[in-house]
Amino acid sequence: MQELDIDVNALIDKMTAELKPLLIKYPGAKMIGIRTGGEWIAQSLHRQLELTDELGVIDISFYRDDFSKIGLNPTIKPSHIPWDVEDQHLILVDDVLFTGRTVRSALNEIFDFGRPASVTLVTLLDRKGCRELPLQADIVGMPLKCEQTLKLTGPEPLKIMISEPSEVSA
Repeated sequence: MQELDIDVNALIDKMTAELKPLLIKYPGAKMIGIRTGGEWIAQSLHRQLELTDELGVIDISFYRDDFSKIGLNPTIKPSHIPWDVEDQHLILVDDVLFTGRTVRSALNEIFDFGRPASVTLVTLLDRKGCRELPLQADIVGMPLKCEQTLKLTGPEPLKIMISEPSEVSA
């Protein structure tokens, strides 16, 4: 894996600026990060936006639809949503939007907590052209090619790593 020359902090600054009008429209909006990379991005956005309500975090491991293929993640942690979801405007944050299956799992879990008024999807990276489900992010830090296999490392510092095609097939 090699590190991509992408300024993650600059992308987070861009996303923060794009989220500010949403917070004017929905002043009590609450934020949820998808563990692990989405949680790291959400922590940065939450801090920069100076949101007063505690950050929510969800672990979608039990909601995955490929459970039988990949097995159970050995590091499952409980989800933590410290406020009522019902009728709230939520900002759902993930690190990489790829097939859409992680977002689907996250929405399933959120709806187990209650029915939000709205959900705004925010993602640091969007691997366009690889969707398996009809989902798209409302706010994207940066689009990338579908063929690139990415991994966010962090939380401090946040870096984006990319696998070469030979590394993926090996």
